[in-house]
Amino acid sequence: MSEPPSRPRRTLEVFLAFLGQGLTAFGGPVAHLGYFRRAFVERRGWLDDAAFADLAALCQFLPGPASSQLGMAIGLRRAGLAGALAAWLGFTLPAGLAMIAFAQAAPSLGAHWGGGWIHGLKIAAAAVVAQALVAMARTLAARPVTAGMAIGGAAGLILAPGPAPQVCALLAGAAFGLAFLRTVQPSAAPDAVPPRGRRGAVLALALFAGLLIGLPLLARHDPALALAGVFYRTGALVFGGGHVVLPLLESQVVGPGWLDRDTFLAGYGAVQALPGPLFSFAGFVGASQTFAPRGWAGGGVALVSIFLPSLLLVLGVLPFWDRLKARPGARGALAGVNAVVVGLLAAALWDPVLTGAVRSPADAALAVSAFLLLTVVRLPPWAVVAGFAVAVGAFAR
Repeated sequence: MSEPPSRPRRTLEVFLAFLGQGLTAFGGPVAHLGYFRRAFVERRGWLDDAAFADLAALCQFLPGPASSQLGMAIGLRRAGLAGALAAWLGFTLPAGLAMIAFAQAAPSLGAHWGGGWIHGLKIAAAAVVAQALVAMARTLAARPVTAGMAIGGAAGLILAPGPAPQVCALLAGAAFGLAFLRTVQPSAAPDAVPPRGRRGAVLALALFAGLLIGLPLLARHDPALALAGVFYRTGALVFGGGHVVLPLLESQVVGPGWLDRDTFLAGYGAVQALPGPLFSFAGFVGASQTFAPRGWAGGGVALVSIFLPSLLLVLGVLPFWDRLKARPGARGALAGVNAVVVGLLAAALWDPVLTGAVRSPADAALAVSAFLLLTVVRLPPWAVVAGFAVAVGAFAR
């Protein structure tokens, strides 16, 4: 009988398995769940279907990138804290490095090819966001109450954009959900993950809250800490998946003038053509902004900062998940937040996405065409993004 692999060997095993996912998992967070199930339930047998479903439910409950959090949770179960870090690093590294490199190369690409390819990226990004909005509305805002919350959230954030109104809207969604959506049924899947040390979990949650409060205070003295604070805050407050990172980051990076809107939207379009997590867009923004250290250092700070809340939440909440998921108040609050997230994404689709990408009737026709290619023809997002960048760029020249 063979001995079980040692902890360092398991950690390397986790890293290589998730590096494979980071190189091949196209399609966004929903598709990533399918890739993960095939890789870690069917092929490797690291956990069974019930445990996988329960971990997936936990990651939908938490703010942050659901697929990356699920990877961290699988890595944590397989090889402890080192396994969680290895899973994050393997899954994020390919797209993160590619986005930082793209930020470095974008100015020279613009000088040689002109700005048409950037405009193509922006139009494709508008179609991708519209597709995400439709899909999220069907699942998260299908009831009259949740639809009304989504519409109200969109209207309010169009009239009063900015990070503070966004946070207030999310809090209001949680309060309305707690009051009116308590009948949402909890998942019946058992949690097959053995409870871990609760002292460590409490420490992780305390660190999560301490950084959320403390980084903005420390940011007054150091631009690098200010950059870290923006991305940490974004990672801690994003509900609803990678597409919702767009409005939160735009209000905190483009609004103060750290990065111009055209570059911001071009980077968001480019990340759709890559495998791995959409949150790797942070590497592009961190490397491109002009407020703090930029380039590889800025991209690295941004990537670590936006994913750190997810790691701390997985470590902190997993031991208490069995009790939390059974409480109707918690489920109701989450349902309310998710409904407002649909409105937040709708407001972002209007401004900055459509207002920044659609400048003429021809642009509107191109955006509709890209949307139809995604939803009717069902082309993968990476193909639509790459095709529009090349086609619009060539036509503009």
